[in-house]
Amino acid sequence: MIILAIESSCDETSAAIMRDGVLLSHLVATQTIHEQYGGVVPELASRAHEQNIVPVVQETLKKANLQFSDLQAVAFTQGPGLLGALLVGASYAKSLAWALNVPLIAVNHLKAHVLAHFIEKPSPSFPFLCLTVSGGHTQILLVQSPINMQILGQTQDDAVGEAFDKAAKLLGLPYPGGRWIDHYAQTGNALAYSFPTSQLKDLDFSFSGMKTSFLYFLQKHLTTQPDFITQNLNDICASYQQALINVLLTKLKLAVAQTGIKEVALAGGVSANSALRKQLQALGEHEGWQTYIPKFEYCTDNAAMIAMTAHFMAQENVLADLEVQALPRLPF
Repeated sequence: MIILAIESSCDETSAAIMRDGVLLSHLVATQTIHEQYGGVVPELASRAHEQNIVPVVQETLKKANLQFSDLQAVAFTQGPGLLGALLVGASYAKSLAWALNVPLIAVNHLKAHVLAHFIEKPSPSFPFLCLTVSGGHTQILLVQSPINMQILGQTQDDAVGEAFDKAAKLLGLPYPGGRWIDHYAQTGNALAYSFPTSQLKDLDFSFSGMKTSFLYFLQKHLTTQPDFITQNLNDICASYQQALINVLLTKLKLAVAQTGIKEVALAGGVSANSALRKQLQALGEHEGWQTYIPKFEYCTDNAAMIAMTAHFMAQENVLADLEVQALPRLPF
């Protein structure tokens, strides 16, 4: 089956084409307009999707050397995400599926991040654990099969990506800030400063307190040292980043101990963080885990992961009708 997939959950307009689980073409149009506002503006994101979706799809078809008539199914991100952004992708996908008279597949964005591991080999063996980390979600999942996933733990307030981005904003770094914290942390001392971490039971996370402690930390030092940030930026970034990573890997280690599963994967936008990638790999080698980390291009929002998920859903005949709605808070 040849599937066209569309991703429009936030500020990336992306399309991909997959044939029988093999990626033929993939394109992402990034919206740079949000940088001047220090965060994604939903209305501007929706308008950019409207401008980008037709040329992105056409170019994706061209790269795959295919025509619209060759498509045998159309998939799209149903949610979660920004409602206006989701509606652009959903409306286009439904219209195209109706016009071509082909099946429609509605994909959960979070599950797609997990299944991005199957775009290229090596891929995890079922069952496996997946730490999914992004700007909106932080979860530890038990993945029994492509369509059977269970949440073992998740954030009870803010996501770890939010903790990165808000700290970056306080430091005066450009948006999106997480990558800049990663950049400066690479030449900083991760032991220079300490930050309190949450102590939730079991496998759940909490990052709101860490954001608040970071704010108070800066306020305290800036009171007596106005140039504290500029003089210590690398060490601040490295220390705060390490505190966040410690929380993630401590919970992941507990999940492995509770389940006995040593196939461990990383997914989501924050999985592009270089320190997290290195430390997960090192921890896996120390603990005897088999770890899986996606390529950078499959960490952030992309249509290739939507296509991969749609491929598995089509195999199980999990299809949608034209009445399906975009859902910004789509249940997992």
